[in-house]
Amino acid sequence: MTVVIYLAHLNPLTNAHVEIINDLKKEDKVIVMPVVFLDDGVEINSKSFPFSYEIRKKMLFSVFGDSIGVSSNYTFHAPFYRYFPPVLSPYSWKLRSQILDGVGNDYYTYTGDKTEGLMLKAYRLNPRVGARRALSASSVKDKLYESANGKKTDWRSDVPEQVAKIIEENWAVVEKYANSEDMTTRVAGMKFPKAGLKTR
Repeated sequence: MTVVIYLAHLNPLTNAHVEIINDLKKEDKVIVMPVVFLDDGVEINSKSFPFSYEIRKKMLFSVFGDSIGVSSNYTFHAPFYRYFPPVLSPYSWKLRSQILDGVGNDYYTYTGDKTEGLMLKAYRLNPRVGARRALSASSVKDKLYESANGKKTDWRSDVPEQVAKIIEENWAVVEKYANSEDMTTRVAGMKFPKAGLKTR
């Protein structure tokens, strides 16, 4: 069976992500790889990336059980500047090998972003570009932060019921980042935590 690798932030898992994964798993085996940023083995979280890998993994399994695979192979190790410039950096090719570890030869990657699709093509990761969904995780995060600040929002309608429960169980995470500065920066079209970007 062909393996589809879904590289995503999933912070949090939304109804749009669920639609994508359900569509993919109709024909292929799905391995979801939520992006992880580590500094000396410790995950870096921020306003853009509030939920840890373990929480996001729990979100995925709460919806899909063992019908999909979840892997931490899509992990960047600080200092993150080593992965640039893309394609030219040997560390970026190490990341490619990391992503494909244990996957086999019959695979493709999925993205809803045309620019990301070009990048995946440059790394020979056999991308298939799907249609971008209207609902974004960023918009859901904004609603979560607004809700933490006392504004009534409909964020629960944007995520599966199981995920809403997990978010509520981890509401302290939402409160932690609701009024914080967004400590991320965009490099080559992708967001990275400012912490760990360069050598300290």
